[in-house]
Amino acid sequence: MTSAPLFAIEDLHCGSEDAEILRGVSLDIRPGELHALMGPNGSGKSTLAATLMGSPEYEVSAGRVLFRGDDITYWSADERAKAGLFLAFQYPQSIVGVSVLNFLRQAAGARRGEEISILRLRMQIMDWMDRLGIDPAFADRFLNEGFSGGEKKRNEILQMAILRPDVAILDETDSGLDIDALKIVASGVHAVRDENPRMGTLAITHYQRLLEYLAPDHVHILIEGRIVESGDMALAERLEADGYNAWR
Repeated sequence: MTSAPLFAIEDLHCGSEDAEILRGVSLDIRPGELHALMGPNGSGKSTLAATLMGSPEYEVSAGRVLFRGDDITYWSADERAKAGLFLAFQYPQSIVGVSVLNFLRQAAGARRGEEISILRLRMQIMDWMDRLGIDPAFADRFLNEGFSGGEKKRNEILQMAILRPDVAILDETDSGLDIDALKIVASGVHAVRDENPRMGTLAITHYQRLLEYLAPDHVHILIEGRIVESGDMALAERLEADGYNAWR
């Protein structure tokens, strides 16, 4: 028996300043599934990620977003995060004055609705930093301040590991990574999924190289605000060979 969708996007239309960017996107993610969304620059990938997380930058004009059966189309980003939705940013921001440890303590406390033991949390962070190849001294540094691109991306996976979301959206996590950092980030995603096996994941990317390490269950191609084809890894391989022009 097929399980009900954990996360469902139904005929989603949205845009900014009178320009429609998403033109009817539909996608279901079931517990434990990893979906990959691929598309060229300007196709609406990052707009979709931001809209799913509740960014006020974009206005939904039609369709809806369901999370565990609840309509969250007009929930705030804060409400979505507390409920168990997570976004790994393409360009993670620095927060001067807030350490990685304190950021995660506040975020995990809000997610779980209770105070978090600082000692227990530090032990969890140290364990995941070791797995992700992050210098443990970074726990006491300001969030992303002075971090390299690869360190920022690994820190996003660290956040995902500690917060244990029900649905994780990875917005071009491979952007700016060399092959070694990409392998570490991908192995980190697998480790998080191993410990949180019912988590649904949507990985957004330009390139097949990330998918070679993530091995998604489903692959979707987004062109000009619409999903034009869905399939498995064979679709990503076809895209690598033929390019996006085959679907324009």
